Amino acid sequence: MKENPLLRLGQFGQSIWLDDIRRQLITSGELQRLIEEDGLLGVTSNPSIFDKAIAGTQDYDSSIRALALQGKTPYEIYRVLTVEDIQRSADLFRPQFDKLDGRDGYVSLEVSPKLAHDTAATIAEARELWAALGRPNVMIKVPATREGLPAIQQLTREGINVNVTLLFGIPRYQEVAKAYIAGLEERALKKEPIHRVASVASFFLSRIDVLVDSRLEKLTPEGGHRAEIARALQGQVAIASAKLAYQIYKKIFGSERFRKLIDRGAHPQRLLWASTSTKNPAYNDVKYVEPLIGKETVNTMTLETIRAYRNHGQPASRLEEGMEEAHQAFQHLSELGIDIDQVTRQLEDEGVHKFIVPFDSLVATLEAKRAATLAEPLDG
Repeated sequence: MKENPLLRLGQFGQSIWLDDIRRQLITSGELQRLIEEDGLLGVTSNPSIFDKAIAGTQDYDSSIRALALQGKTPYEIYRVLTVEDIQRSADLFRPQFDKLDGRDGYVSLEVSPKLAHDTAATIAEARELWAALGRPNVMIKVPATREGLPAIQQLTREGINVNVTLLFGIPRYQEVAKAYIAGLEERALKKEPIHRVASVASFFLSRIDVLVDSRLEKLTPEGGHRAEIARALQGQVAIASAKLAYQIYKKIFGSERFRKLIDRGAHPQRLLWASTSTKNPAYNDVKYVEPLIGKETVNTMTLETIRAYRNHGQPASRLEEGMEEAHQAFQHLSELGIDIDQVTRQLEDEGVHKFIVPFDSLVATLEAKRAATLAEPLDG
C-alpha cells in the first residue's frame, strides 16, 4: 500500500498543522485520527474559523445558553468557548509535545483582531489568554503589524509562546525574527529558561498571489515583452517570497548571535506557511505545499488541502530549489512597476479587516443567542 504522503513530509523536516478547529472535530475523534494517521502536529485558529464553527453550527448552543444564564457577556462567552476548544485540542497534542521535548505539538489562539494596532492591549490580552489556557503547548497569535513587533518581543521575554500571524512581506519578516531573538536575549539576561519558549512566523501565501495576479492581469492586454513577463509571473510571487524568506531564516538563525542562544537551549522561530489553500481554481490544489517542503518549517492546511495531499502529494525537499527564479520574480515585478512593499502593506491592512469582520459577526451572533435565552420564560 502507498505510504501516506503526509507522513513522508516529516522525513524532510516539515510539520503539518491543521488550519481549522471545531468542537465536533474534537469530540468526534476526527482530530485524534488526523494525529494518529496523518502525523498532524498542531492546529491554528483565527476569528474566521471560530465564526464558522460557533455561528455556523449548533454544536455550541447548549454551552452558549448555560453561559448566558450565568450572566456572561457575548465577548465573555466567546472567550470561554474558544479557550475550551484550544485546551481540549492542546491536550490531544500533549503526547507529541512531550515526546518531541517541546519542538512541536502546538495549538494557537489569536488575540482580538481589533487590537492589531495597540501594543499595550495586545500584550495584556495575550497574557490573559496564556494564563486562561494554562497549557505549555499553546501559542498566542499576534499580528505582524508595526505595533505587534514590540508585543512579540515583550511576550517572548515573558516566556509566552507566540505565533506571529498576518505576515506578508520579507522586510517585516526580518523585523519579526529580530523581535523574537531580542526577547530571548532579554530573558536569558534575567537568567530565566529559554529552552521551552517556542514561536513560529506565519507567512501568508495565496493572498499574495491573488492580489499580485490581479495587477499582472491588467498588463497582459498591452502585448509585447511586458505582457509576456506579466503572464509568466502569475501565480509565482508567493512561492518566490517564501523561498527568499527561508534563505533569510537560515541566515538569521544560523548567525553567531543566535548560536549563543542555542547554547542556552533556544529554538529557532520556524517559518510557517499559512493561507496554503489554493484560491484560484486554475492552480493545482497542492500548489502551496509541494514547492515549500524544507527543514524546520510548518505548513498549515485546511482539511480539504490535507485530503488532497494525502491523495496525490509527491513529497520532496524543494524549498531551496529555483532560487535564481525567485530572485528574478522580484526583479521582474519591479520592472513592471509593481511595488511589492506596497502590496504587502495593503495585504496587512486587508488581513486585519478580514479578521475583524467575522469577529464582529460572531459576537453579534452570540448576543442574539444570549438575548433569546434570557427572553425565554422561566419554567414553572
